[in-house]
Parts: sequence; structure tokens; C-alpha cells
Amino acid sequence: MQEITALDGAILVDKPAGWTSHDVVAKIRNHFRIAKVGHCGTLDPNATGLLIIVLGRGTKLSEKLMSSDKVYEGEAKFGEATDSYDVDGEITATLTVPPLTVEQLNEEAVKFTGDLMQMPPMVSAVKIGGVPLYKLARKGQEVERKERLVHIYTYRFTSYAEPVGVFRVGCTKGTYVRSLVHDLGQRLGCGAYLKTLRRLDSGKFSVNNAAPLEEILKWPIAEFTSHVIPFFELARAE
Repeated sequence: MQEITALDGAILVDKPAGWTSHDVVAKIRNHFRIAKVGHCGTLDPNATGLLIIVLGRGTKLSEKLMSSDKVYEGEAKFGEATDSYDVDGEITATLTVPPLTVEQLNEEAVKFTGDLMQMPPMVSAVKIGGVPLYKLARKGQEVERKERLVHIYTYRFTSYAEPVGVFRVGCTKGTYVRSLVHDLGQRLGCGAYLKTLRRLDSGKFSVNNAAPLEEILKWPIAEFTSHVIPFFELARAE
């Protein structure tokens, strides 16, 4: 059996906006010349926050790590809906925002907690017949999608300044937070889309222990290695 090295494990990255998860993987692989690099749970390009990057033999644990529960913080903009349910999409509706309070938002948001069947948005990376939905959406095609079961532990707004509310969501893997925002907007009758999103936690790992990508890329290999979570510690992670 091949010996486990100091570069077999994971590193916690605070992903910047504008980068895809794959961009981060490729940059770390090429910059530090590591043959095997992967990530645990895609973040959309405009989303920021915790991205677990697995290295070397740590890639064998990616499925285990991806199955962990997640915590996100985001902003919902009310009064408009988009085809992607987030800020990157085309506006499909503009509606009047009724007077809202944090308490009213939470009265509705709590109705989405518990087990929930979610329909993947057409503008998403879910594949139908091997083709990502977003590619079909760009061609103007709408196809039948299968609902997926997710669990929402918490969905709570902490502040609201018309037309934007700040919220936090705790959920199982595979949850579309932008769908939660879109569906809340539909329930309120004024539409809503996800303006910003930041992943705070994934399982036992927190963005508070992650380093910004820009900073990581300035590290010499010795410092990079000192930040790697060892393989066996990862294997024990719940």
C-alpha cells in the first residue's frame, strides 16, 4: 500500500466570487503541482465561502465529505424573479413588494423547513441524458426534471431593508438555496431571487478556518503543506 504523505488530505478555501469550483481546483493543482485535486460540493461562480479541496489520496474521501450537512448565509431580493432564481439570470417578472418585516418573512420561511421535495432549476448543472440543464436552457428548451428530497433544518431571516433580506439556511446536501428564495417569493406574491450566497459550514468544517484563495496562492509549498488537514483526520470527520 502506498504511503500516506503530508499532501494527502484537504485544504479549506474561502472561495472568491467570480471563480467556479473547478477553477479553484485547477489553480491549486497547477500552482502547487499536485496530480490529484478535487472539491467537495460545487459553489456557483458568484457564491463565496467554504470550499473543501481534497488532495492526493484525500480525493477518495470526497463522496463522504460531500454528504455532510451545510450552512449558508445569503441575501434575497424581493420584487423580481429570474429564470435561474439568482442574480445571474434573466429577469422574468417585476412585481410590487408589499410591506414586509423580518417576522413576516420568518412566518413564511419556517413553512419550508423539514423534509422538502425540490425541483432542480432549469439553469443548473444537473444532467439529463448526460447534458447539463443549463445548456438546454440556453437553447430555450425546458425538460421534465425529477424532484429530489432534501431536508431544511433552519431557514431564518435576520434582517430586512426593502427590498433585500438577509437569511441563514441549514440543510442537507444537494439543496438549492436559490430555489428556497424563489419559492418564498412566489408564496409572498412578489417574486424573489438569490442576490448573494456564502457557505459558512460543511459538516464539522467552517469557513472561519479557511484561507482566501488569493492568500493560499502566495504560500510556499511548506506553508501550504502545514495547512493540509491530514488524510486520517478527514477519514474520521463526521
